[in-house]
Amino acid sequence: MSTKTIVVMPGDGIGQVVMQEAIRVLDAVGFDADYIKGDIGWDLWCREGNPLPERTIELLKEHKVGLFGAITSKPNEEAAAELLPDLKGKGLVYSSPIVGMRQLFNLDICIRPCHTYKGNPLNFIRRGAKGEIEEPVVDVVIFRQNTEGLYCGVEWSNPAGIVYEALRTHKNFAKNFVNVPPEEIAVSTRIFTRKATERILRAAFEHAAKNGYKSVTLCEKPNVIRETSGMMYNMAKQIQNEFTGIELWNTNIDAQMMWLTKNPEDYGVIVAGNMFGDIVSDGFAGLIGGLGFACSANLGRDVAVFEPTHGSAPKYANYPVSIVNPIAMIESACMMLDHLQENTLATKIRTAIANVIKEGKVRTYDMLKMKGSPDVVKMGASSTREMGDAIIKKL
Repeated sequence: MSTKTIVVMPGDGIGQVVMQEAIRVLDAVGFDADYIKGDIGWDLWCREGNPLPERTIELLKEHKVGLFGAITSKPNEEAAAELLPDLKGKGLVYSSPIVGMRQLFNLDICIRPCHTYKGNPLNFIRRGAKGEIEEPVVDVVIFRQNTEGLYCGVEWSNPAGIVYEALRTHKNFAKNFVNVPPEEIAVSTRIFTRKATERILRAAFEHAAKNGYKSVTLCEKPNVIRETSGMMYNMAKQIQNEFTGIELWNTNIDAQMMWLTKNPEDYGVIVAGNMFGDIVSDGFAGLIGGLGFACSANLGRDVAVFEPTHGSAPKYANYPVSIVNPIAMIESACMMLDHLQENTLATKIRTAIANVIKEGKVRTYDMLKMKGSPDVVKMGASSTREMGDAIIKKL
């Protein structure tokens, strides 16, 4: 096993502490790596006016693999107010560094696995036909197109000039908005390209074929969003013909959010555009315990960045003893190991996590359904460090 170089970007808030636990677990399992710190996040924005500085971009260009914690984001007005005085009034506009990385390195494939761990008290349960309690096994992998759609950033407020004139050429705009003054209009575009759409669809079908899933579900809204969702559905039908034995299911995002709490065990691989993929992945994460268990990979052709899907939770960051659940971050590190073809090490860590959860002796506050506060450790909840220790002990 050769030494790898990993760009570590803890970021803001709890990103710092969960990253520490992930690195400790990677060391304990025997992963041979050099870790290089990459500056990123809110503090960089406040001090330098750039939450994703060029020096971090260069590290990712060189080393290709990043492990990312969490970042703080705030609305434009609040972000501008927190800049150092000498940076104010210079036209600086805050933008999310994780979105920036996705765009810059074309990290267009986002993979978000959601699977239940036996013994997790947060697992989804339901009542059966005779009133009995059922706990279905959730084993879903969401493939989210990561760079286009509503998150592509092509937006206007007060669309004037050529943009407004172009909008007026569409019959539905002319029918519904032509008498609305431009200064009262805000527009966000939803752009899908065939190349990126084919890439995410193929990634989903290939994952299903490789891992024994029997279906790929396209979760969009082609009956209403006819051009973009419709194009994706038509392409999915064409690609499905190449994968014998894998069914293509088509669900609308609104109906899917209802069905995921009725029969989540029926779904395998789900693929969607950027916004709907974000929504449905958080929905399924809720069935397996919440964002403390939700990991993800952002994959491009050259660069890959791995992250938990939770935020920086700044209110927890300064507690004397950290209480947050580090499993999502550790699981994201496992996805990194898979990407680096260190599958045996990833399996060892996942098995250790499963054993800790099944044993039930070490549980963070969320697993005990406590409200996050500094005193939960005194009330019996395990700290972030104690969860990391328990996983390492199982290793």
